[in-house]
Amino acid sequence: MTTTSRPPATCLGTLLDQALRGELGPDPSTLRISVAFTTSQAARHDGRQGGYRNEVLSLRLGCAVGSCAVEPGALPAGAVEDCAGADVAELLAHPLLPVRVAALDAYLTDVTPHTPDHGAQPVTVPAGSSLERSRARATAVVDLLDVPSGGTVLVVGVVNSLLYELRSRGLTVIPCDLKGGTTDWGEPIGTDALKGIGHCDAVLASGMTLGNGTFDPLRRRAWKHRKPLVMFAQTGSAVLPRFLGAGVTAVCAEPYPFFWLDGGPGTIHRYRAGDGGPDAVPRSRPYDGGPS
Repeated sequence: MTTTSRPPATCLGTLLDQALRGELGPDPSTLRISVAFTTSQAARHDGRQGGYRNEVLSLRLGCAVGSCAVEPGALPAGAVEDCAGADVAELLAHPLLPVRVAALDAYLTDVTPHTPDHGAQPVTVPAGSSLERSRARATAVVDLLDVPSGGTVLVVGVVNSLLYELRSRGLTVIPCDLKGGTTDWGEPIGTDALKGIGHCDAVLASGMTLGNGTFDPLRRRAWKHRKPLVMFAQTGSAVLPRFLGAGVTAVCAEPYPFFWLDGGPGTIHRYRAGDGGPDAVPRSRPYDGGPS
């Protein structure tokens, strides 16, 4: 499949509607999810002050797997079983946002896999311990930022390896996460990312913002204030490249299986606006005046 010339997505809801209508690929009512599963992880690395938990909903569509992170324990009983065997159209209209996101991710991964034809630049995360692989991924993600030493980066979705990498490059970090708390350096973690956009040179945000409903407001605010927005995405790895040129500057896409599941080498995929991504978007477009 070759790169198309569709314009970038304007919001997640519109992209879901387009997928439901079959405008992005095959009729989703003709496609079924064969396997639905969750991956639950707890991690505590040597030398780090705290640990963290992850839970991810994943849906298998043919060769593709779509994923959306959720708060541990947030999925209601029976949600995974309901997804297995359901057609994609049902799940694109599911009442739970994480299910809709995972279904859209599976559908778009199937339609536009992470290949150079669709604008993806593969990057190998070498074999190693979970911490070594986390640091290697952080390097690949931060390389997408174009911020000189001394600049300030708003980080939405705190990942310690990313904070370490940013600091090692002489960058100031504004940490933000809905969970709040403090960083390994004892700094308070803010909970309102929109307030931080006016005080940074660029934004680095997790794909988890898709699943908790904060992505579109964040993207619109960054676009309005002309702040580069780089996404690192296990959630919605095939969804976020659709927003390149519409407020998203670059994406580091990491489809399942994630780096923390295995000690061997793996591949992540980097996209930049203007590099012929899945929608062949221009490098920049004017802000459309939508809600900020």
